[in-house]
Amino acid sequence: MKTLLVAACVAVSLGAVAAAATAIPPYLASAVADKGRDADREADSRRHPAELLAFSGVKPGDKVVDLIPGSGYFTKIFSKAVGPKGHVYMIWPNEYAKEAQPDPVKNADLAKTGYPNTSVMLQPGAQFAAPEPVDLVFTVQNYHDYPDKFMGKIDPMVLNRAVFRALKPGGTFLVVDHVAEAGSGLRDTDTLHRIDPAIVKKQVTDAGFVFDGESDVLRNPADDHKKLVFDKTIRGHTDQFVYKFRKPKK
Repeated sequence: MKTLLVAACVAVSLGAVAAAATAIPPYLASAVADKGRDADREADSRRHPAELLAFSGVKPGDKVVDLIPGSGYFTKIFSKAVGPKGHVYMIWPNEYAKEAQPDPVKNADLAKTGYPNTSVMLQPGAQFAAPEPVDLVFTVQNYHDYPDKFMGKIDPMVLNRAVFRALKPGGTFLVVDHVAEAGSGLRDTDTLHRIDPAIVKKQVTDAGFVFDGESDVLRNPADDHKKLVFDKTIRGHTDQFVYKFRKPKK
């Protein structure tokens, strides 16, 4: 009986931890439900924006960098979550912007359509910088691009050190990317568009960050890590790691 009671208590405890890990603050739930996102909503079931941004710790008043924001899918949520006292900087490396469709400059339209606390910045990929100290730098499926030819084969350490400088003490760097085979390092970044999570963790912590946890919300054990991420059998459902890093307060 004692063993069963202990097991039950452990189960309840673990359940509470799981619930806490996935709890969505009201301001974030409201941001995800924003009517301006109606066209994006179909992707929510696979992209898990509420859980992902809850894990990031974003809060009202924060200054956020959405690095290589694509169409602004996450930018819109950040905009509503940080509110009028916060700001979201959509930063595009020039090299990436040349390849992107639609034109990244159109991200500026968000400021005119219900997201006035957003702005677009274009800059050389090797010269990442924010216009003010920020609370969060957030990048999804783009870290692996930095060492690739079209980006000028930028050493990811250049990015990591620049992000470290841009963040406030205690600030967060959240990296989401497609998982490559264990031990592959940077081998698959330009072919399969994947990266070994272990090399990302090493590179970012070598830049001075502390690893602050991971989320499994985008993990997919059915992905064998051997396919191009655009392969129709896996596209949209790749195994992705979500790593959170913290800049020390001192």
